[in-house]
Amino acid sequence: MLSKARDWVFGVYAIALFLILGLCTLLGLLLLPGVGRRRAFARALSRGFLSLARMPVKVVNPECLPATQCVVVANHASYLDGVVFTAALPPRFGFVIKREMNSVPFAGLLLRRLGSEFVERFNRSRGAADARRVLRNAANGNSLVFFPEGTFTPTPGLLQFHTGAFVIALRAGCPIVPAVIRGTRRALSPQGGLPRFGQLEITILPPIQPAASGTAAAELRDQARAVILRELGEPDLTCSGDTAHPPDTALG
Repeated sequence: MLSKARDWVFGVYAIALFLILGLCTLLGLLLLPGVGRRRAFARALSRGFLSLARMPVKVVNPECLPATQCVVVANHASYLDGVVFTAALPPRFGFVIKREMNSVPFAGLLLRRLGSEFVERFNRSRGAADARRVLRNAANGNSLVFFPEGTFTPTPGLLQFHTGAFVIALRAGCPIVPAVIRGTRRALSPQGGLPRFGQLEITILPPIQPAASGTAAAELRDQARAVILRELGEPDLTCSGDTAHPPDTALG
C-alpha cells in the first residue's frame, strides 16, 4: 500500500513537472531566435526534467557518434523517447516525426520551433513530397534522428523498419548510426498509467557506412535493424506475426 502511494505521488509530481517545464520550453522556443539556440534550450530543459524526475540518462559509447553529419536510427518504445534523445544528443540533430504530431496543439508547435521534419506515413504522394523536403535538408548537412519502426507497441519487441532513414543516408552520403534506448517503456508505458522513476539508457553503436553496404536502402536498413535487435535483446516482432504497421511511403 505504501509503495503504491509513493508511486502515485511520484507520478503526479512527474506530470506536473513535465507540464511546468514544457510550458517554459515552449515560451523559450517562441522567444529565442535561431533553431540552434532553440534546440540547445530544449536540450537543457529536457536534461533538467529527467534529472528532477529521477530518470537519469546514461549514454553508452558516446564516442561512436560522429562529429560530422550522420543519421541516427533507434528502436521506439515510448512517447518519452524523443525527450531522452533531445537531452542526450547535441543540438545539431533534428527529428523526423510522423505528420500526425503536427496537428497536436502543444506538441506540434514545440516540434515545429525545433525544426523537426514531419513526414506522411499513409499517403504516398504526400510522403514523396515530404521525402524531397527532408532530402534537401540532409543535403545541407543536417544530422537527423529517425525511429524507423514508425510507432511502438505495448509489448517489448522490435517491429519492421521503414526505409526512409536509409534512403536519406544514402542520398546524403553520410553514415547510419544505430542506437538502442532502454528504460523508457517502463518509465512511461504505452499502455497508459502514471510515469515511473528509474534509469534510462541510450547505447550508441558503431556507425555503418553506406559504401560498406552497397547502394540498396533495404540492405542498409536490414543491417542496421539486425545490429539494433541483437543489442536490444527483445523479441523480433516480424517473426511473431505482430507486424501491424503503416504502409511504407517514400520516407517510411
